[in-house]
Amino acid sequence: MILNLLKGTVLAFLTTLGTAGNTFVFISHVLMFGGAEKKATHLILIHLAFTHIIMLLSKGMPSTIAAFGVRHFLDDTGCKVVCYLERVARGLSICTSSLLTVVQAFTVSPSHSRCRRPRSAWFILLLFPFLWIFNFLTNLTLLVYIRSTSENTSQISTSDYYCSFQPENQKVRWIILGTMAFRDAVSQGVMCGASGYMVLLLHQHHQRVLQLRSSKVLCKTPAEVKAAQSVLLLMLCFLLFYWADCVCNLLISMVENNLIINVREFLTLGYAILSPFVLIHRDGHVAACHFPQRESGAFRRYLLPAAFQ
Repeated sequence: MILNLLKGTVLAFLTTLGTAGNTFVFISHVLMFGGAEKKATHLILIHLAFTHIIMLLSKGMPSTIAAFGVRHFLDDTGCKVVCYLERVARGLSICTSSLLTVVQAFTVSPSHSRCRRPRSAWFILLLFPFLWIFNFLTNLTLLVYIRSTSENTSQISTSDYYCSFQPENQKVRWIILGTMAFRDAVSQGVMCGASGYMVLLLHQHHQRVLQLRSSKVLCKTPAEVKAAQSVLLLMLCFLLFYWADCVCNLLISMVENNLIINVREFLTLGYAILSPFVLIHRDGHVAACHFPQRESGAFRRYLLPAAFQ
């Protein structure tokens, strides 16, 4: 009982904290996008924060209520809606994070490279309906197999205390899981490729900075470089939480352990909770290069000849 109260309190605190952080990121980037300079990354971060808010509300709140000992507070329809939204939001989070990495890689790519930036930030809006439709269709079969735990407790296969997943047979279960795994694998493959490309560009930028160490020029990290570093840190957080969640799922499939199940619940929400604070912290440190006015033009052409101008 005490452990359940502790779990519920921690879940309530983290869910509230994560929702507040994502709301702050959402509002701040809406205001940034409404300014003079409209960037594609602003739209993507708005979309990412919005999907994380949906994920926290559809997963964090029911888990908190269940942790406090309330059972069967959702009927069959409520379970379908809540679990479906949580799965769709999770898929959108993965796809949006992958899109953010690709767009940021385009942003810092050299002007002479084959990677071209989107001509307009509004072009990104055309991708969002596709992502929503794709994730709605990918998770559509879940509506058939999600049940409330009050419907038939004798046939529960996998339960979150308030809802259960009851596929008719193992073949259907593996088809659903295989489709989700394919989506995640493609998204992470694209994410890792774009991240590797950014790491290479940042390494080249670092080498140029080292060449100017002996000069009197004072340089802070360019805003584009800071943004790329923020995205890389965000992707690292995502991968850590994602693969930790996968390991917990594997352990749960082999042995039912309440500790592992509870840890998995926190890991599922970890990226949605932590990501806004990574962005808030990094955005507070974004700065452009500062140098003597006489040398500004020559320095910028030397230090940032192609990739970051």
